[in-house]
Amino acid sequence: MSAEPSEKPTTHRVQFDPAAYAGKLPGEFRFFENRDKPFYRAASKVVASIFGPPGALDDETVRIWGESYYRADPVAERFVAEVYLTRGQDAGRALVDRALEHGVDAIPDAPASLRALFEEIETVPSWVDWARVEEGARVFRRFGRDLFSFAGAITLHGYRESSVAKPLVFTGAYAGKTALNRFLETASFWIDVAAPGGLRPRGVGVRTALRVRLMHVFVRAGLLSHPQWDLDAWGVPISQGDALLTLMGGSFIPGYGLRLLGYLTTRDEIEALLHFWRYVGHLMGVQPPWYPANVGEAAALMWASEVKSCNRSGDDGRHLVQSYVEAFEPKGGSLAEWLEYGRELAFVSWFVPPWTRAQFGVPSAGPFHLYHFARAPFIAGRELLRRASPAFAEYEDARVQAESLAWVTSKLGTRHAEYKAVEKFTR
Repeated sequence: MSAEPSEKPTTHRVQFDPAAYAGKLPGEFRFFENRDKPFYRAASKVVASIFGPPGALDDETVRIWGESYYRADPVAERFVAEVYLTRGQDAGRALVDRALEHGVDAIPDAPASLRALFEEIETVPSWVDWARVEEGARVFRRFGRDLFSFAGAITLHGYRESSVAKPLVFTGAYAGKTALNRFLETASFWIDVAAPGGLRPRGVGVRTALRVRLMHVFVRAGLLSHPQWDLDAWGVPISQGDALLTLMGGSFIPGYGLRLLGYLTTRDEIEALLHFWRYVGHLMGVQPPWYPANVGEAAALMWASEVKSCNRSGDDGRHLVQSYVEAFEPKGGSLAEWLEYGRELAFVSWFVPPWTRAQFGVPSAGPFHLYHFARAPFIAGRELLRRASPAFAEYEDARVQAESLAWVTSKLGTRHAEYKAVEKFTR
């Protein structure tokens, strides 16, 4: 596969008709074929014993989730079709930036699709509990750089699935030399949405979430026209189905996973994370017909995501995984670079299943596998101090925010996160 963009998305756009796929599941959504295997039946009981009921989702919920692989973002898609695909991405982004800065009413003859988009993001849903949103954001911030590395690592397991891997490979995102830049943009997004007050009207998180949302919609439009996109097997690109799992990757999964590093996250805090990410998702156009109401349902969903797995991404998944790992390889041979590389390998070795690491040829972490054992007591100690002292909790919140921002800024250099969709595909 060429490392340089060579094929521009066709100007003949495929018009996806959701009604034509009503009630259908993608061919690679294999939950109902796999669930009765003895291993999966036994494991669902273990999930229930650890996280509480239900342990396994009922058939109706699974089907609702599976059908959401054919659901996208019609509100934002109407704006992209009216502006981005006719005037160009730069003109569309400029119009959105004006609306974010001055309000949509300040734009003469604003397109109806732009007004509808801003009406949606400026109307707070009735289910939003601002206290829980802010609590979830505070918990998310607490993980700092560890969250960045953790999220990067667990994503590698998702690259087994074609619906996740193919959009990234076709567009060149998270592949080859672009892997680190795209990861840093994602980290910038996490910082913005979790900033104190970031999700309040016109907050920095709202602005960034909308830019990422429109980037996804623009990419989806191109991928639907791609001759190699298999709609019957994978669903629509960047679907509601996969996006729901992404929300779990910012809430339920790190809430429990990072306990292994010494973070003393409570069940209630994890449910605040679920609420926080539900609202982030809403702003990004991720509005699935079903969302976990508690930790037990989130655990059952994540287990269902394992059961439905098809693991057919092949060499594309391998390419993405190796691109991510190689992005952190030392370039100049300094001790700091080697330590950072070892740190990333430690996260991969702890949080990516060994069979996935073997499948994709991930190098061993070697002695860095012990990295988290050494750090865990210190993290747990800070967590205990945070619980005991509100003043220390405030200090830690400010310290970790500054540390996270400094790391991303040092990597980006003079560049800024742009959240701009590629206009030429690598395949």
